Amino acid sequence: MPSAAAGGPGRFSTVRVVIADDQALVRSGFRLILETAGIDVAAEAANGKEAVAAVLEHRPDIVLMDIRMPVMDGLEATRQILSAGSGVRVVMLTTFDLDQYVYEALAAGASGFLLKDVSPEHLVAAVQLVRSGDALLAPSITRRLVSRFAAHDTARHRADLSALTPRELEVLTLIGRGLSNAELASALTLSEATVKTHLARILTKLKLRDRVQAVVLAYETGLVKPGLAADDS
Repeated sequence: MPSAAAGGPGRFSTVRVVIADDQALVRSGFRLILETAGIDVAAEAANGKEAVAAVLEHRPDIVLMDIRMPVMDGLEATRQILSAGSGVRVVMLTTFDLDQYVYEALAAGASGFLLKDVSPEHLVAAVQLVRSGDALLAPSITRRLVSRFAAHDTARHRADLSALTPRELEVLTLIGRGLSNAELASALTLSEATVKTHLARILTKLKLRDRVQAVVLAYETGLVKPGLAADDS
């Protein structure tokens, strides 16, 4: 189990987390891991309704949200939390790495997902990553999820991509195909810093939360078709 020194106790001092899961053992285990690492667990919730209330009351930075819960599931809770515009970031908890609900969670605005049997070190690192504004999902994994579950539904989102420059459209397409920043830089003969700048502008113009939403959007608009990913491994 990681100690607070692993990331420096002050590093996580301002991070506030709500844990939402209907299993008390999962909540208590995650709380112990996070608090040992110096991360503040503001509240626990046993269902989605409690999670929404906890977010409104405690204003956390991150919610660890189980997908399947009684009263209100994690998907609806995520929609309600993110629609409120509080800036909180939601990470979904799931038992299966290709849970059919994961795509819906990402489309709803979740910043990624974790398996419930995640190691203590990975859990702490995940909170750090999401708190920094990144998305908790490797591009290749994101692409496989979206490719599998969005194949039948690519036309449902009619976002206006006309605000993007030709280069930004190219970057978005390659992001949708699962390329990392380093791979994008190599493919387009750009520096990684320039790639990050393009990505930031794409997110701003399309009002997207993070890279995960950009990948989802690329599929939903038909910009990227399932089967056209850079790597199907």
